[in-house]
Amino acid sequence: MFIVHVFVHVKPGDIEAFEAATVENAANSLKEPGVARFDFMRRQDDRARFVLVEVYRSPEDAARHKETAHYIKWRDTVADMMAEPRASVKYDNIFPQDPGWD
Repeated sequence: MFIVHVFVHVKPGDIEAFEAATVENAANSLKEPGVARFDFMRRQDDRARFVLVEVYRSPEDAARHKETAHYIKWRDTVADMMAEPRASVKYDNIFPQDPGWD
């Protein structure tokens, strides 16, 4: 599995619009065959900070995700909502292992 945590800091006036656009993207992302999980979370102590946890079956699936219409729409919609550039960290899964994800 290939896991990406995306950290986003949104401008205060754009929080609701960012949430709506991201929920739409997450729901559509879950329909992709290469997406095992797609979580969208907001920090409890700062409503303007979010994390997306994207779990792909392979790095190639993550690359394909960035070519989808819903991702491109999300990327373009939220670009001006960022208080700073979003950052990502990539991970390899250790546990649990699911033989179907190899």
